[in-house]
Amino acid sequence: MIEVNGLKKHFSSGLFCKKHVKAVDGIDFLIEKGETFGLVGESGCGKTTVGRLIAGLIEPSSGKVKFDNIDLFELDKKDLKKLRPRLQIIFQNPYAALNPRMLIGEAITEPLKLYNTVSREKRDEKVMELIEMVGLNPEHLNRYPHELSGGQNQRAVIARILAINPEFIVADEPTSSLDVNVQAQILNLLRDVNKKFGLTCLFISHDLEVIKHITDRVAVMYLGKLVEIGKTDEIFREAKHPYTKALLSAIPVADPEVKREKIILQGEIPNPINPPSGCRFHTRCQYKKEICKIEEPMLIGEGHKVACHRADEISGVLKSQTFPVKMHSHGNSQKLTSKSY
Repeated sequence: MIEVNGLKKHFSSGLFCKKHVKAVDGIDFLIEKGETFGLVGESGCGKTTVGRLIAGLIEPSSGKVKFDNIDLFELDKKDLKKLRPRLQIIFQNPYAALNPRMLIGEAITEPLKLYNTVSREKRDEKVMELIEMVGLNPEHLNRYPHELSGGQNQRAVIARILAINPEFIVADEPTSSLDVNVQAQILNLLRDVNKKFGLTCLFISHDLEVIKHITDRVAVMYLGKLVEIGKTDEIFREAKHPYTKALLSAIPVADPEVKREKIILQGEIPNPINPPSGCRFHTRCQYKKEICKIEEPMLIGEGHKVACHRADEISGVLKSQTFPVKMHSHGNSQKLTSKSY
């Protein structure tokens, strides 16, 4: 479905734009049809830029993004516009995604008119079907975005996207601006619509608990690079990269009888304008050796891939720091609650 090869995005910065922020600096991955693929990392690692690149909202410095073997960046504006209904994005802030001067009903109807997905006679019926699907009431159709809660607006955004029958959705931190109870509701909704319509999804988040509950596979990003990719349950059960393990160790454990050492990373994330040579994580890694400072590790492995010179050597140490977690299986009908986090 989605194939990313050598993707880079460098932004000009500084006086006279002579410096370049290496937001995304050469990444490769595949997203299979029908799966929910997670992208996780600290703020500023480049994950939102990846989402915007894949959605075709910005152009890369180099590299390719293929959607069903179609290179997005070789399309002219006319052909990209034709493809647009198949590729949609859910932004973090639902208020920014909706026209503040447009009623919710008008906002949901607009794409039906624009892309002519249903006949004029059936538009009202389709809108009612969509709002019922996302958990809104008919009374919400005659309200403006500022009259609804964040969760209700995010439901309206999802209804608006579903109106044009997309095949692939980029969900960029879609629950991070919502309170915990509403987060669980929106995550359940996204899981339900993904399953019902067989959608493929790139789910971007800094929250590993969210990633745990909604994704099939996950990629971990650090300073513009991918450091680990694998099935979500494998990553949570047996992370191989020291950075991934540090992220996992920060998740609170609900069971008071379970003891787990929290891994504290030393120092700050390096400047993406001038990232470290070799492994970009070496400045904060307790396992670093001289090779880590000189040679950039490749992302290698069968299925579960890791970019670390010492992955095999230190895997036993990391494995001993157990991370107990109950995973969901894809398509599991069990609903999430705020207590699931």
